[in-house]
Amino acid sequence: MYKIATLNKISPVGLSRLTDGYTVIDNTDEANGILVRSQAMHDMEFSSDLLAIGRAGAGVNNIPLDRCAQEGIVVFNTPGANANAVKELVLAGMLLAARNIPEGLAWAKTLAGTEGVGKAVEKGKGQFAGTELKGKTLGVIGLGAIGAMVANAAENLGMDVIGYDPFLSVKAALSLSTTVRVVDNLKDLYPKCDYISIHVPATDSTSKMVNAEAFAQMKEGVIFLNFSRDKLMDDDALEKALADGKVKKYVTDFTDDRVINFDHTIVLPHLGASSAEAEENCASMAVDQIMDYIENGNIVNSVNFPACSLGAKADGASRACIIHKNVPGILEKITGVFGDLGINVDNMINKSKGDFAYTLLETSGGISEDALKGKLGTDEFIRVRVIQ
Repeated sequence: MYKIATLNKISPVGLSRLTDGYTVIDNTDEANGILVRSQAMHDMEFSSDLLAIGRAGAGVNNIPLDRCAQEGIVVFNTPGANANAVKELVLAGMLLAARNIPEGLAWAKTLAGTEGVGKAVEKGKGQFAGTELKGKTLGVIGLGAIGAMVANAAENLGMDVIGYDPFLSVKAALSLSTTVRVVDNLKDLYPKCDYISIHVPATDSTSKMVNAEAFAQMKEGVIFLNFSRDKLMDDDALEKALADGKVKKYVTDFTDDRVINFDHTIVLPHLGASSAEAEENCASMAVDQIMDYIENGNIVNSVNFPACSLGAKADGASRACIIHKNVPGILEKITGVFGDLGINVDNMINKSKGDFAYTLLETSGGISEDALKGKLGTDEFIRVRVIQ
């Protein structure tokens, strides 16, 4: 029986996918797998029983990825599972900004109790007249699952779309409308756009990438949307751009003690993935990925180890799951050990990611986990596991 612990509230729809071989527990010290959403895990100690962590969402800045890799713990995320929810909120953000909806709603509330409120509305509504999205140009920075969906939906609303993504994957490219113009440099996007929406991960290289230099290249009165991460924005530069009118409005799903007080902002309370459907999709994907790794040794959508899959394990077959350092000669050592143990390898796959690698081998007979561990040693091998 495998034990799965949960941090945060995980959708029951996702948890219901766990089969009879699993039980949900509270004690993470006893867990073989952990499901988490946003709870910080950097200060947590992990037991030797922990095989995997499933993040029900895309961002993994709450998980110590390097330490997990060093301890042989595979960390999964769920890219694309909440993409539609975020896409819809981005579209809502554009409409809120374009039609001055938050200001209009706030003003309408002040008329409660006014006699002849209909006449008052007709007299005052002109101050909230906005613009339509049709015919405007949207720039999308980052064309992953969410960015591509935003770009396609904006085109369907009659907008012209310019995209930028130096790491555009084949899968994302195939999902992108053929009429979205993709540029190689942000300098070719910033000056042309009435709206800009950013969809890139928060890393050291993307921290404060939207800064004074970027704002200087943008069109006067641009509306900027950030439904990705607050760390992408230089708050000092944003405050000046809003005050100068360079940025007409800033729409974000993230805030801090400063941004919440800036004028001309629409701040949402981190609602991007907070739909019932998104939470169900993310939890279901995370559960499926953890079970596939535990039962078959397959790694799909890991953020600290490479993708590596041999499909479903055949009845009667055994698999060796070997997490090791990415050093020369290690495959020769692994296959040599199997030869010494008299085991024929029917199928094998090896992939590397940075300093670490993963080798998955399948045989038609049994494998002694203790014998395999004894032969391989511990210098280069982080975790050796056998699935019978």
